[in-house]
Amino acid sequence: MPTDASLFLRRAVVATFAVPALLFACTQTPIAESDAARVVQGRTEASPDTAGYQRRAPQDPNGISRYYMGRQIAHVMGHDGAGWLERPDREQEEGTDILLRELKLKPTDVVADIGAGTGFFTFRMSELVPQGKVLAVDIQPQMLEKLQATSQRRKVANVEPVLGTVKNPNLPANAVDLALIVDAYHEFDHPREMMRAIKNSLKPGGRVALVEYRAEDPNVPIKRIHRMSEEQARRELQAVGLQFVENIKALPQQHLLIFKRP
Repeated sequence: MPTDASLFLRRAVVATFAVPALLFACTQTPIAESDAARVVQGRTEASPDTAGYQRRAPQDPNGISRYYMGRQIAHVMGHDGAGWLERPDREQEEGTDILLRELKLKPTDVVADIGAGTGFFTFRMSELVPQGKVLAVDIQPQMLEKLQATSQRRKVANVEPVLGTVKNPNLPANAVDLALIVDAYHEFDHPREMMRAIKNSLKPGGRVALVEYRAEDPNVPIKRIHRMSEEQARRELQAVGLQFVENIKALPQQHLLIFKRP
């Protein structure tokens, strides 16, 4: 399933994938040295930056062999799928106007659009923060070039493209009022590192708006690996010190989970 994460969080991988239902592996294979647990005084102890990660044979072919807190991380696709993000029926399917309203942005806010892609949300949010700005983060230079061209064509002055990596969005510390992540988090290669970096970019009291298709709802027509439960999302984001605020249940098919930096 193409998402905004498709345009963000892998090393410029360009591929599209079919998405069958998620299955968890029952055996574990040796993990990479960078992810390996270390032995301290006869016991196994995970290093701070790799806690929760495992390497397993991918049971779902549309996921990678990396797992985080028991969840298989999904494959993503590259910039060649950008057209899907601008499909005409997206606003109705996802309730994007409702989402923007529920963010309750202030005119002076600094917003980070994590996995900005073509700028579907970037440019909509830029109109809501005329005295602020939108930091449009993506790891693919091709997408940032397209976004910059759109910005120049529309004469938008408060959008700033930011080239990130799979571990770091390269945002300034203590500067962001809201980080928006739409249908992206479940495809982060390194969710722990990314969320720590995003947390550090927030002002005290700054918010994260996490949007993911609901795993709990069998009527959501999205394959299981591209959905997340509220319980799993809360577990993972709270693990990096973000505080859960609420689940705004206003969207047709997605969770809108709000967290904040204490």
